[in-house]
Amino acid sequence: MTSTDMGELSDEELVELVRRADRSDLRAFDALVRRYQDRVTTNCRHISGSPNDAEDLTQEVLVKAYFGIPRFEGRSRFSTWIQRIKVNHCLNFLKKKKGQTFLDVDEPAAMGEEALHVEADAERNLHRLDERQIISEVLSSLSDTVRIPLVMRDMDGFSYQEIAEELGIGLSAAKMRIKRGREEFRLTYRSLTGWEAT
Repeated sequence: MTSTDMGELSDEELVELVRRADRSDLRAFDALVRRYQDRVTTNCRHISGSPNDAEDLTQEVLVKAYFGIPRFEGRSRFSTWIQRIKVNHCLNFLKKKKGQTFLDVDEPAAMGEEALHVEADAERNLHRLDERQIISEVLSSLSDTVRIPLVMRDMDGFSYQEIAEELGIGLSAAKMRIKRGREEFRLTYRSLTGWEAT
C-alpha cells in the first residue's frame, strides 16, 4: 500500500495498521503524523505560550502517541486521544517551566546587558502579520490561566467538564476562565488591529 493510499484510510484503519505493522514499517503512522502534525504544533504553541518550544513539544507528543498506540483502546476517536496526550504533555511542560527563574529586563542587573536591548519594532511590523499570526500573538499575550482553557475549548473542542477535570478545577471556574479568556482575547485583538475579533 502506498503513502497516498494510506492517506485515504480512516484514523481507525491507520491505527490498526500501525498495531499490526513491523516496528520498521512506519508508513501508517506517517500518514497519521501528516494528518495531525500541523494541528498539534499550533495547539502546542498556543497552550505552552512558547513558539520556540512548539516543534519539540509536537515531536514529543507524536513519539508518545506512537509508543502508546498498543494501549489505545479505541473507546474514543484517535483525534480525541492525541488531543489528551498533547494537553497533558503541554501542561507538564508548563509545570516544569514554572520552576525556572527569569530575569525581568527592567531590573538593574539586566539594564547593562547589551544583548537585551533591541529596537522595539514589533508594533511597527504588526500590520504585516497575517491574521493567524496576530491571533497567535494575542494568545501568547494571555496568561496561562485563561489561555490554556480557551485553547482547549475553542481549538480542541473539549467540553467544559473535560477542561475542569484536566485542569483540576471546578466546572464554574473553567467556564469563568474561558469567558475571561475570550474577553481578554477580544480586547487585545481589537487594540492591535482596530477591529472586532471574528
